[in-house]
Amino acid sequence: MQQFLAFAQIIISLLLIFLILLQVKGTGFGAGLGGIESEYRSQKIASRSLFRLTIVVIIVFISLSALSVAVN
Repeated sequence: MQQFLAFAQIIISLLLIFLILLQVKGTGFGAGLGGIESEYRSQKIASRSLFRLTIVVIIVFISLSALSVAVN
């Protein structure tokens, strides 16, 4: 059980790092070239979804960490 929890923590932590690195601050390259407003809206929706997915992965990571400590 401990080996499974350790492996799951590694996978979730790598996913969490990837999701955090995907979140880009600022306007992005397309807006500098005169991007249209509909593209901005779709980027905003994608950014919000990515943010929510990151929060879910954080909750899963914390839960796995707590479960790993409880199993010990």
